Amino acid sequence: MYSKAFIPYRGYFSSPFVRWQGKIQCEHPVPLVADTAKRWFASKNIDPAIFDYLYLGKTITQKHSFYSAQWCAALMGNPNISALYFGQACTTGCTAMNLAAWSVETGMMSCPLALTCDRVSNGPHTMWPQPMGQGGQPDIEHWVLDNFDYDPWGQMKMIETAEEVAKVTKGGVTKEECDELMVRRYEQYLESVANDREFQKGYMFPVEYAISKKKKGVVEEDEGITPCTPEGLAPLKPVIPGGVHSFGSQTHPADGNAGCIVTTREKAKELSADPNVEIQIVSYGYARAPKARMGMAPVPATVMALEKAGISVKDIKAIKTHAPFIIN
Repeated sequence: MYSKAFIPYRGYFSSPFVRWQGKIQCEHPVPLVADTAKRWFASKNIDPAIFDYLYLGKTITQKHSFYSAQWCAALMGNPNISALYFGQACTTGCTAMNLAAWSVETGMMSCPLALTCDRVSNGPHTMWPQPMGQGGQPDIEHWVLDNFDYDPWGQMKMIETAEEVAKVTKGGVTKEECDELMVRRYEQYLESVANDREFQKGYMFPVEYAISKKKKGVVEEDEGITPCTPEGLAPLKPVIPGGVHSFGSQTHPADGNAGCIVTTREKAKELSADPNVEIQIVSYGYARAPKARMGMAPVPATVMALEKAGISVKDIKAIKTHAPFIIN
């Protein structure tokens, strides 16, 4: 449980998210998040020198990843701080927040910045030495698609693990229930863009991308969102025969970035767009799901976080979830 970690009101941003192979498919995620953060600092009159550490979360490796964190710190305007680069698949964003909160809680840092970025588009192809292979032929891996399709421990595709979770969920889950929930998620998205994107504009910040060597473009809102209706989802067949997930009940891979300031209560008030609004990081939870059942992990992790905070789910007014498959 945390008592000293706070977030300034409006002290955070998310870029729009663009479906893979979209407008920002050719942008390296590290310079892109650094540029986005730097422009966001300027819009808020924030001096990047206030940060005493950078946590950079990135799941998919890219060129120069070895230097990612320090490179990003320099590009965003603070070359004098140490930085940590890490990746933890779908929980990278949550881990970034937890690491920043932990460092403030312990007094190790007073104002770390958490940045996350990824580009799923044009994933790297890696070549691994295999001296004992036939003629020393190397092992080739498509970093994104091969990891989507195979977990070397669970020996399943990601979607297969989602289907396994659907089978063991108490009472079972039907495709119709998945479709119904997907429609509700889309309705919630429409609420976020209502009134000229009033809600989104509270946190979303545009990204700039190169159209040519001399011309830049700007992405101001999410691109690639597919409308979901009961009539549209119903005829879609499950990806795996006998399963519950169609292509309509999965989140599309996307490119984008985000950032958040985590600091002390006093500094949060100083940086806040409204000092009367207080945002506190209260607790963190984690869990290891059974083998090839990764979609189950958010439930016990949430239970742990709630127990550490001394509250129950009945006390929660809003829940933000990451759902690559609707079973989550």
